[in-house]
This record gives sequence, structure tokens and C-alpha cells, in this order.
Amino acid sequence: MAATLLHNAEIVNEGRRYRGYVLTDGQLIVRTGEESTLPADGPDSLSALRQKADTVIDCRGGMLLPGVIDTHVHFRDPGLTEKGDIETESRAAVAGGVTSYIDMPNTRPATVSRQAVNDKIRRASEVSAANFGFFIGATNDNISELLSADYSRVAGVKLFLGSSTGNMLVDDNSTLTELFDKSPALIAVHAEDEAIIRASRDRLLDECGGTIPVERHPDVRPRQACIEATRRAFGLARKTGAHLHICHISTADELSLIKEAKAEGVNVTAETCPQYLLFDRNDFDRLGARIKCNPAIKEASDRIALLRELLPGGCIDTIATDHAPHLLAQKEGDALTAASGMPMVQFSLRAMLELLDTDPELESVGPERIVELMSHNPARLLGIDRRGFIREGYYADLVVLNPDNPSDRPVKVTDSDVAGRCGWTPLAGVCLSRKIRMTMVNGIPAYSEGIFAEPHGQPLRFDGAEKD
Repeated sequence: MAATLLHNAEIVNEGRRYRGYVLTDGQLIVRTGEESTLPADGPDSLSALRQKADTVIDCRGGMLLPGVIDTHVHFRDPGLTEKGDIETESRAAVAGGVTSYIDMPNTRPATVSRQAVNDKIRRASEVSAANFGFFIGATNDNISELLSADYSRVAGVKLFLGSSTGNMLVDDNSTLTELFDKSPALIAVHAEDEAIIRASRDRLLDECGGTIPVERHPDVRPRQACIEATRRAFGLARKTGAHLHICHISTADELSLIKEAKAEGVNVTAETCPQYLLFDRNDFDRLGARIKCNPAIKEASDRIALLRELLPGGCIDTIATDHAPHLLAQKEGDALTAASGMPMVQFSLRAMLELLDTDPELESVGPERIVELMSHNPARLLGIDRRGFIREGYYADLVVLNPDNPSDRPVKVTDSDVAGRCGWTPLAGVCLSRKIRMTMVNGIPAYSEGIFAEPHGQPLRFDGAEKD
């Protein structure tokens, strides 16, 4: 099988940065280390490694990272494919350095059975540019499907405590108790209280005369809806010992609840998304429905609180995108009629690295922490087999960024840059300094210098326990 040597790279992996190399053979990493430790000549020298390789890539001092694992995407396949599908959105993923993703179940039909999961795996095996996994969705009446699923092939259970795409709201108390008590897998929760949302919506309809401006979306889905649903989920996890994963944290109040729960020993992990770190409600004035998502983007103080939890020792465990494309025509309307969700998978890594250079809240944070939150911890969270790290014997899922050259001007993102089907991004007009030079999936470049290879993503395997 073909061997590739990547060298002269600034490797960022497991809390360290160093000038190093990676040698792959077929799908796997067979050797990696610091170039300074190699002898000048002999069978272990860099020259000898070059001779062993069929392809040699000089990274020219650019960053070499383990590929991003995005544990929260909506690739719209099946049933919503006018917005995107597994083929188009996985191409956007690899263009952004994402080598593996976990897709959510609120499609049409919803992925709430073992057969539906198998159908998605079959489809992705044919067309996905990145490696893939899928959540199975909970409903009020599919507990038997959830308990009999093969969680070596299924990432976990997705539970909606607030309505979203696909109307998968679970509001039956006995079902919730049974699910938390018996689930053998992680339960990933969309935590918003539906009763609070309905009351807020009705109040605002009266207040605004029947049409609620899009900038009032944070009031339609207020912070209290997130707080109460998260508190309820913690109660179930505390009582049963289930592994609870709170998705897309958007408020400072939830951070306080998470810290309390972790201090008590509750088995809880927490995710936030780039949009909650990049935007606050003041940005509705210039971006409108482009930043309308569920949960809603909140106050500037929430954004700052979330940024601070990215510091080492913070309570945020993972950064995922909640990538949810819609056509721009579907984003027109008010706070109730404009579609909720935005495409983020293609620019998430670059945007997070840019934040390190531009946001004073992160001035002490290096790319090592971003790699931990976007590659290492997602692999640990789901027990993903041999991915998320640059290690010998692991799959060669790698991303190479262009070297940081002071003479290069930051590149302004445009809608035309989007590789996904929707053709727009909320980051249009934002300047990003770093560029994705190459994304390698299973030892083969899936994206290189703007060119996509034939899809060769593979199904992920899970063992439900931390692999470290």
C-alpha cells in the first residue's frame, strides 16, 4: 500500500507543539516524532524515511493537526437534500479540515430505528468524503429500538427536550426516566424547555403585533428555556448515572450548572459551537437570520463566559458546529418564519484558530487547546476507534495548514467559497489568516489545494469508553 511522509511540520498534538514528521503506510500512521531526534544518516534518518515513502510532502513549517471530529452535524440526508446531503456537506467538511463527523437524526424520515441508521451508513459508504457516524433519535415510543441498537456502530442517543427540525420532542416523563435508567450509550441532549418557549412566543406575538422581528429570536427562545431543560436533564443523570452530553451550550447560566454537576460527580460533558463564541445578539443588526439558530445566540456576556471556559481546566469538553444548512431563501422571514440553523463545518477550525489571535479572552490559549476540544476530546467522548490523535497505529486522519507567513494577507471569506449546497456562510466578509492546504482521510488526501478526491470515508467504530 502507498506510503506518505509528511515532514517539516509544526505538529500540534496532545498538548505539545514541535517540528516533526508523520509517516503513513496505507490507512495508518506507522511512525511519527520530532525531526530533531532523527540521526543525520542511517536507516532511521529523514533521508531514509523519504526513500521509504511513495509520496513526500514538505509542510514548509505549516501546522499538522489530527483531523477535526465534528460530533454534531445535520447533513440533511435523507429528505431535506435541497439544503445539502452527505456528499456535498462531507466535501465542505474536508475542505475545512474535518475528517470525521457524527450526523444527527432529525431528517425526513427521522433516524429513529436501527434500519434507518443502517440506511444512512450504506448511503455514506458510497458518497462521504469524510469518516462518518450517526446518532439514533429518541421519541416517545421507540425505547425498544434505542435499547437494542448496536452502539459499536451507533454513536449514541440524541434526545430533544425542545422541539426542532423533525418534531422529535420527547415530553413523556416515563419514557425519559426509562431512557436515562437503561441507556447503554451516551445521551446527547438538545436542552430547551418547550413550555417556556411557547409562553415567550405567545407573549411576543401580542407585544409585537403578530410579527416578531428576527432580532428578537433570543427572546422567543429565552435563556430560561435552556436553564430549566438543562437542570431537568441533570436531575435525570444524577438519579440514574447515565452519561449526559449537553449540546450547544449558549448561556453563562448553563456553565454554572455544568460546573456544579461535575463537582457532584454527575456523568456530564458539555459542548459549545463556534457561533456562540463568534456572535452575540448585537450581530443580528448586520447578519439577520444568517445567525438564527436553536438554541438562540444570546448576550455578549454569554459569549465572553463561553470563551473563558475554553481555557485549560474549563468546563467545556468539545466544540462542534451544529452544521445545519438552509437555502438563503429559507432564511428569509421573521423570528418565527425564517429557518433556524447555519452552515459552519467548512470554517470552524480556521475560525477557532483565528479567535486565538484576535480575541483578548483567549490570549493565553494556544492551538493545543483547540486540538483538544475539536479532535482529542470528541474521540474520547465517544470512544472512537484509533482516531483523533497523531499516534502510531492510528488512522492517518490529518490536516495541514499553510505556514503562518507575515507577508500573506488574511483571506476574506465569501459565499462563493462554500463547498456545501446552500452556497452561503454567516462568516462572509470575515478575514481568516490560516488556510487549509490538505486534509488526509484514512491515509489518502481527500482535499488538497482546492481539489477534492473521490470519496473514501469509512464508518466510525465506537466502544463507548475513553480511549487515551
